[in-house]
Amino acid sequence: MSEVFEGYERQYCELSANIAKKCAAAGLLDGEQKKQKVSDVKAGLEDAEALIRKMDLEARSLQPSIKAMLLAKLREYKSDLNNLKTDVKRITSASLNAAARDDLLESGMADTKMVSADQRGRLMMSTERLNQSSDRIKESRRTMLETEELGVSILQDLHQQRQSLLHANTTLHGVDDNIGKSKKILTAMTRRMSRNKWIISSLVAALVLAILIILYFKLAH
Repeated sequence: MSEVFEGYERQYCELSANIAKKCAAAGLLDGEQKKQKVSDVKAGLEDAEALIRKMDLEARSLQPSIKAMLLAKLREYKSDLNNLKTDVKRITSASLNAAARDDLLESGMADTKMVSADQRGRLMMSTERLNQSSDRIKESRRTMLETEELGVSILQDLHQQRQSLLHANTTLHGVDDNIGKSKKILTAMTRRMSRNKWIISSLVAALVLAILIILYFKLAH
């Protein structure tokens, strides 16, 4: 989960709830007060649209698995923004003539109660959505921390395995060195044995020759 997206999401939820409150208040006002409140609402809608664009850019820059989840949430926020725009249009387009104003006065209390109830319901929905977004942010953060801990554990295991391989490699080099030394010793011993064999053979041959010479002289005399 992107911390940047979470920040934009938190700002949008707070701004959406604030716009809903102002829409509810503007519906109960008249004259300049109503115009000022509607102007504030329109400014808030522009800020909300800017946050939607920022969230969209941030979501599309993330990994596909996270991107799909964030874009789904973003569609909900865009729908909520469209509903707020519809409320503003309804408030600003309500230009009543005198006759209609008289009719409105007759049924005014009932209509006002209905509008107020609808706007209060929308405000409650925005507040509930803000709470749900906060819960989702906490859950995403918890999942991210668990994933990070798992990654650290895997890296530690890989490091230990690497150390074990390096130690085994060092041991193999030591065994190769010992084998090389043993081979040299055996070669030297083989050469020494061959040399000793030739010396002994030469001594035996000389001894036999000496005996033959001695026997020859004895037999000759």
